[in-house]
Amino acid sequence: MRIPEPIVSTPLQQFVGRYRRLFVLTGAGCSTESGIPDYRDADGQWKRSPPIDFRTFMGDPLARRRYWARSMVGWRRFGKAGPNDAHRALARLEAAGCVHRLVTQNVDGLHQAAGSRAVVDLHGRLDQVRCMQCERRQARTVFQQHLAALNPKWVALEAGDAPDGDADLESDDFGSFRVPECPDCGGILKPDVVFFGEPVPAARVSAVLEALQASDAILVVGSSLMVHSGYRYVRAGAQAGLPVAAVNLGRTRADELLALKVEQPCAQALAFLLDDKAAA
Repeated sequence: MRIPEPIVSTPLQQFVGRYRRLFVLTGAGCSTESGIPDYRDADGQWKRSPPIDFRTFMGDPLARRRYWARSMVGWRRFGKAGPNDAHRALARLEAAGCVHRLVTQNVDGLHQAAGSRAVVDLHGRLDQVRCMQCERRQARTVFQQHLAALNPKWVALEAGDAPDGDADLESDDFGSFRVPECPDCGGILKPDVVFFGEPVPAARVSAVLEALQASDAILVVGSSLMVHSGYRYVRAGAQAGLPVAAVNLGRTRADELLALKVEQPCAQALAFLLDDKAAA
């Protein structure tokens, strides 16, 4: 698929049609139409309390139990979420040969589910659980079964959805929730995602920077860029002379760096990529 020049009309279509090696950076706004809540409002401010940070998770057993109890409830819906038209549109753009690399701040794996292959999961994936001592990994679906077996009275609890597979579950009894240890070494088990206060792995950062250097423009989709781990790449690209376009509802941290901004829901803004006439 290519985006033929005669049908190009909107500024976003023109941008996508002009650059053939796009560095695409996506955030939570890309997945909201899949039923996964985001963290921030139109001003880039927190809608809710910030998520648990790395130091608290690793150092506070009660906080760790609270995290996994809420996550056990939240995973039931998060684990069933499917890609929406924004994910499918970006997969179509990659199939056209226009995406050099797609870097996502999301941890849901929905870009891959939609068919994208040139994906870097900047903050990891929630569908994997990692031992912080021996690095053993296991599927979250398997870990979910272990959690349920150890905590049968929590299985039927319901709570509202929160970002990244969390749930708005509150209890006076989190201290009784049982969390499995690593079956190999007895270490602490953590979702294989980058928590606040935890560095992105150096090898992943290097791979993203190499991809950025080989790209000719940046397209931000559904991110306010308030988190430095995403904003740094947009800033670096802009400083290197790459044009930057963003699709986001509300303010972004990089507004002054943008050549184009589209304030629409992601699927709506990218709908032209799913138009079979445009793909002919």
